[in-house]
Amino acid sequence: MKILGIDSSSMVASVAIVDDNITIAEYTINYRKTHSQTLLPMLDEIVRMTETDMRDIDAIAVSGGPGSFTGLRIGSATAKGLGLALNIPLIHVPTLEAMAYNMWGTDRYVCPIMDARRSQVYTGIYYFENDNICNYMEQDAIAIEELVDKCNALDKGVIFVGDGIPVFKDYIRENMSNTFAFAPVSMNRQRGASVAALGSVYYANGKTEKASEHLPEYLRVSQAERERSEREKGNKK
Repeated sequence: MKILGIDSSSMVASVAIVDDNITIAEYTINYRKTHSQTLLPMLDEIVRMTETDMRDIDAIAVSGGPGSFTGLRIGSATAKGLGLALNIPLIHVPTLEAMAYNMWGTDRYVCPIMDARRSQVYTGIYYFENDNICNYMEQDAIAIEELVDKCNALDKGVIFVGDGIPVFKDYIRENMSNTFAFAPVSMNRQRGASVAALGSVYYANGKTEKASEHLPEYLRVSQAERERSEREKGNKK
């Protein structure tokens, strides 16, 4: 079973091919370039280097949100286009669950945090049991203060992972009473291999969708939509 994984939910762009639980290629870049510039060339490179025939791909796992609105749309459009062209299914992998999967096997809770602006984070709380990843708290957009309170109430320590760490590290250090750690640099961002690996699990459990059905999960409205709504409310006064 060969799964292509795509993640463009943040500044990180990452693509990977997982074949029968072996990562045969992964290309990740975290730099100030738009995903429209990087994603397809990265995919082309790993396909060329591994001599992969795209017709041998069984499914495409895509990081489905939350995250950057633009990034999610680019990833979604890329996955849908490939899925339709190859006539293969897509696997919608929640962004935060895939990030937590980086820490597979830990006996602590894993708390991914993505900077959602306005002192909020996209987050969830996960743990591993019987070789499965489990939700303690479903992914959501909440205030960092609320998240830290929830983490302090947990019965085990917490590992934080994600691009929200540099933004909220000081607050976490000052307000966490529970034991905690920050993920190491090799595991603290989105990875296409984690999306593909978790996608393989979803695929085995029949959790796929037609390419035409895939939609990102934003969790909240975009800034542009929020500002438009505020303008409309102002015009009605």
